[in-house]
Amino acid sequence: MNRRNFMRTAAIAPAAGAFAAPATGSAAFTSKITRLNLKHTWTTTMSSSQYRDTLHTAYTRGGITGHGEGAPIVRYHEDAAGAQKAVEGVRDLLLSADPMQFSKVMAEVFKRIPGEWAGKAAIDIALMDWVGQKLGIPLYTYFGLDPKDAPLTTFSIGIDTPEITKQKTLEAADYPVLKVKVGLATDEPTIEAVRSVTKKPIRVDANEGWKDKEEAVRKINWLEKMGVEFIEQPMPAEMFEENKYVRSKVHIPVIADEACQRASDIPKLKEAYDGVNVKLDKSGGMLEAYRMLMIAKALGMKTMLGCMISSSVSVTAAAHLSPLVDYSDLDGNLLISNDPFHGVRVEKGKLILPKGPGLGLTPA
Repeated sequence: MNRRNFMRTAAIAPAAGAFAAPATGSAAFTSKITRLNLKHTWTTTMSSSQYRDTLHTAYTRGGITGHGEGAPIVRYHEDAAGAQKAVEGVRDLLLSADPMQFSKVMAEVFKRIPGEWAGKAAIDIALMDWVGQKLGIPLYTYFGLDPKDAPLTTFSIGIDTPEITKQKTLEAADYPVLKVKVGLATDEPTIEAVRSVTKKPIRVDANEGWKDKEEAVRKINWLEKMGVEFIEQPMPAEMFEENKYVRSKVHIPVIADEACQRASDIPKLKEAYDGVNVKLDKSGGMLEAYRMLMIAKALGMKTMLGCMISSSVSVTAAAHLSPLVDYSDLDGNLLISNDPFHGVRVEKGKLILPKGPGLGLTPA
């Protein structure tokens, strides 16, 4: 099978039209920017902040409202205002289209909106939530998944002083696996601070922080000795050959994050990475994320679902796909203090998916 046919076959997503009659009645669509306050200052190699602005959407038709969210990613030159402008630009399409044909609708959205992947995700998730409610089933059931297969989620610890890193680690006592941000000169003190108070498995995200391939190899080999399970995006995404070199010199898996945005990226990434971290905000929603995961699995790569700092809307949407993956890092909603919804829960690190139809959200 050639690559074109493989991509076409592996990227098939479920189609709602086979399950229900076309939607009827007038539609409404709203969008708003929501400021999410962080419990702790959140620092990575790319930024530091005390809040994040995300875009919330609502699609209503026939007495059913589907909720969506997109968390704009500065790395891809996005912000909440740009995302909102993009989704408002396709309002007429959303009001006139049949949401039961959401795959066709989203294909048109992708054509009309250049970039603005978080905005696309906010539309996609709202439509998927609406469809699940219309069908009366949770979205994990729609995708043919068993919620009991949802993996443990990591709890993320941002870059900070050793003392605050210790404090954050102790606060994460209920989580059996931790994810620690690195990528700066303080990497070793950060990991040593975590290890001084816990022996839990650690997964590490460098967020493209290392620019020299030999430095990356040295640090990853040291991290392996410290009990790190795998490393995400050790070097900048555009340094493909350098990332490929790093992978050839280390023994723990190397996972693509910033380098992995679309389904079409994945076959090439297999040359330089052991797995991919898929995020709805990078990919443009649940449909593209599903395609990406299926392609990665078909290629024998490790799969992971991640998230940005966001509310339970976006995190719950990702959680509905989590039974597909090997690893999950779905804790963005746990890092904020003003979540407007309840959705997926976490019990001792285990993702507990809602049983209600669609996303299964309830207002906070």
